[in-house]
Amino acid sequence: MAIHLLTGDDESILRSKAHDLVAQLVGDGDRSLMVDEFDDDEYELRDAVDAAQTMPFLTERRVVVARQIGRFTTDELTPLLGYLDNPLDSTELVLVAGGGRLAKKLTDTVKATGGHLTSTSPPNRPKDRQTWVRVEAEEHGVRLDGAAAVRIAEQIGEDAGRLEGILAVIRSTYGEGVKISAAEVEPFLGEGGGVPPWDFTDAIDAGQTGKALTLMGRMIHGGERHPLQIMAILHSHYGKLARLDGADARSEHDAA
Repeated sequence: MAIHLLTGDDESILRSKAHDLVAQLVGDGDRSLMVDEFDDDEYELRDAVDAAQTMPFLTERRVVVARQIGRFTTDELTPLLGYLDNPLDSTELVLVAGGGRLAKKLTDTVKATGGHLTSTSPPNRPKDRQTWVRVEAEEHGVRLDGAAAVRIAEQIGEDAGRLEGILAVIRSTYGEGVKISAAEVEPFLGEGGGVPPWDFTDAIDAGQTGKALTLMGRMIHGGERHPLQIMAILHSHYGKLARLDGADARSEHDAA
């Protein structure tokens, strides 16, 4: 049996991946007998550890899920850290981030004890994000052509949690395994999600005024950034450029 730690910034993606992992661990077993979940804001970590230390009843193994594990301090993690040093062979323990910043001690201990660490955060680079969209689509039974993956990645922006819903609608509309084009996904994309600040400043630097204004609108509306935050981004960007004036920087390495 194993320890699984799922991390990520998007709550909806994190929950979806945790759900998929638990379903995989349960397999054809009886979920009602196998799974113990701890998810409310007031559960005690000791209760989850006690469940993990309990032998299975009428099943070969138990699956114990502890969510919002980031809300516990290093001191509060003591019972869990003790369990990780000597886990029960018949328990699959699934730890799900959220509720605050994960204690480094927990991450280090999971690694040291041979646990599985999985980041659910989508990649930031545009090409990597497009690949991620296609992989996620395939897992949902949706085949996207290259242009469709690009269009979806552009439209959802930082709001990656919307992808699952979009894919579900596409699958229900066109069926499973049908190759989908950009034109066919367009009606289901909705409003553009937020975009990272560097896309905005890159467009400005490239002299792409129209694109920069569009991205600024998405940062304010889709990304819910206050206009003063936009001003701060611009102030920081141009401040860095001003410091480079006369520095004879010829590469990104020199600029850094």
